[in-house]
Amino acid sequence: MVLIGFAVLVGFVLFIVLFRYLNLYVQCILTGANVGLFEMVAMSLRKVNVNTIVRAKITAIQAGLRDITTRDLEAHFLAGGNVGRVVQSLIKATRADIKLNLKMATGIDLAGRDVDEAVRTSVTPKVIDCPDPRKSEFISAVAKDGIELKVKARVTVRMNIARLIGGATEETIIARVGEGIVASIGSRESYKDVLENPDHISKTVLAKGLDAGTAFEIVSIDMADIDVGQNVGARLQADQAEADMRRAKARAEERRAMAVAQDQEQRAEVTRNRALVTLAEAEIPRAMAEALKSGNLGVMDMYRLRNVDADTQMRETIARGSAPGATPPSGEAPKKP
Repeated sequence: MVLIGFAVLVGFVLFIVLFRYLNLYVQCILTGANVGLFEMVAMSLRKVNVNTIVRAKITAIQAGLRDITTRDLEAHFLAGGNVGRVVQSLIKATRADIKLNLKMATGIDLAGRDVDEAVRTSVTPKVIDCPDPRKSEFISAVAKDGIELKVKARVTVRMNIARLIGGATEETIIARVGEGIVASIGSRESYKDVLENPDHISKTVLAKGLDAGTAFEIVSIDMADIDVGQNVGARLQADQAEADMRRAKARAEERRAMAVAQDQEQRAEVTRNRALVTLAEAEIPRAMAEALKSGNLGVMDMYRLRNVDADTQMRETIARGSAPGATPPSGEAPKKP
């Protein structure tokens, strides 16, 4: 009974295996993929998608890629790669005579790059707009005569699979080409030279080897559109003149403020001197009273001093009235010339 039960169990297991993997096993035999039933069962135990691995192996064998083993495909699947895409890219690369092996293809796929698109771009070049339309409409460059030029370029690139891992992406190509265009236009004496020979820009930029260290190979750089912008040189000169005028006004205002301050100081000094004179004049009556009191000054002497003072005031009044443009004393009409 034990032997019969064991035989039934073995037969049941074989029935399940045959029912599940018989179709794939027959395909492997017919195509020469060389994947056995027990190997398929072992893949299932290792949590590997048997259908994906076997079909990828059959596709590779049919395409003539006999150096690809089941272990390699299974390892790439367990690493999280896309086995079907890697096999398809290897087949396309072989047909297009592109040097691409399994190790390089799996490395590109695991690095997050689309290896199938890389092979397709190697066969069919890709056109990149410069600048990126999502960020800017044109590249602005200024020639030596101060005229701005607005440029749009198209860069045709081919994928370089050998430098795809670790190579720079499209953003680097766009940045380098934009920098080269600005430098090339900036070295021209006049914007007319650029409009007459736009191909000189393409040749100059291409000669700089801008694709070094990138995942692409630049095939050509074409000027799609060139528009004349504003006169940047004239605008900068106008701005400089405006700044110079403001600076001159500031210096003039500073000198005027210093002059006003100096005038106020001089007026204050005059007022202070007048106050000192007034204080000195106020001492005269006190001194005369002290002299009268002490007997050093007589009454007649004081009268004579007053007469002299009155005579002096009269002469000053007459002198002021006879001076050109002077105001006559009160009560007198101005003299006619």
